[in-house]
Amino acid sequence: MSELVTGDAVVLGLRPARLPSRALALAIDLVVVGTVFGLVALGLAFAGGSLDDAAWAAVSVAAFLLVPVGGPIAVETLSHGRSLGKLACGLRVVRDDGGPIRFRHALVRGAMGVVEILLTFGVVAVIASLVSARGRRLGDVFAGTLVVRERVPAGRAAAVPPPPPWLVGRFAGLDLSAVPDELWLAVRQYLTRMHQLDATVGRAMAERLGVEVAARTGAPPPPGVPAAAYLAAVVHERQVRDAHRVWQAARADSVHGSAGAGPGQATVPGPQAGVRTVDGAVRPGAGQADEGAGRPPATGFVPPA
Repeated sequence: MSELVTGDAVVLGLRPARLPSRALALAIDLVVVGTVFGLVALGLAFAGGSLDDAAWAAVSVAAFLLVPVGGPIAVETLSHGRSLGKLACGLRVVRDDGGPIRFRHALVRGAMGVVEILLTFGVVAVIASLVSARGRRLGDVFAGTLVVRERVPAGRAAAVPPPPPWLVGRFAGLDLSAVPDELWLAVRQYLTRMHQLDATVGRAMAERLGVEVAARTGAPPPPGVPAAAYLAAVVHERQVRDAHRVWQAARADSVHGSAGAGPGQATVPGPQAGVRTVDGAVRPGAGQADEGAGRPPATGFVPPA
């Protein structure tokens, strides 16, 4: 785990990508770039048969700069650090402070990649990644970037605090389909670390995230409800829906299994184990009692006056 501190004094727990996963992502990117470059070279060979040697050399250099060098830079800039190989391996390039990269970061990484990867067949990049404690190559060092894992095992994810009791079920009819995964991740990271933040910084982050969620869902926070409580209630509603979908799928499989049982055989459904949602929360199933049932959960939120 690598702790990165953002400009808002927020500590982010990011997992730096290891050399094997980075090498696999790079191999995928090189295959894609090589295929595109081969197609471009083939097209130039057919279209530029009448060019003299000087013109052909200029076209070849321009094609090399645009495809193997400019292509990855453009892709990382537009995708905010996720090339095709990194997307397939669950990796992403971020700044040292955990924020998304921009054109200048991708430009430095791409320029250094020509020397580290293309000209030295990746030897320099491998040595630099092995020496670095966070697996960074020279391009990452000069650009101030880091390749991290986006897919974190659910068992290690921090639990999101429950919403205030007076907000449970308040957003049952809310349309959450327009909220992107990146925004869900940002809200979840804030909720799991909000008690570690300075009060002013935490309030500002909650209000900013609340505005973004309200813009996506079309439902602003109710009057008098803090932005953090609103975010917790919306995330809880998503967890409930995810758990409900998982439960319905398991129940449908159980029904199909009962229908396929032979004569004299019957399936007896036992207590359902807890269901883990995509946000990392575990909801008890049938036959499991909620821990602390009979008393209101400790949420850390104060009811509005």
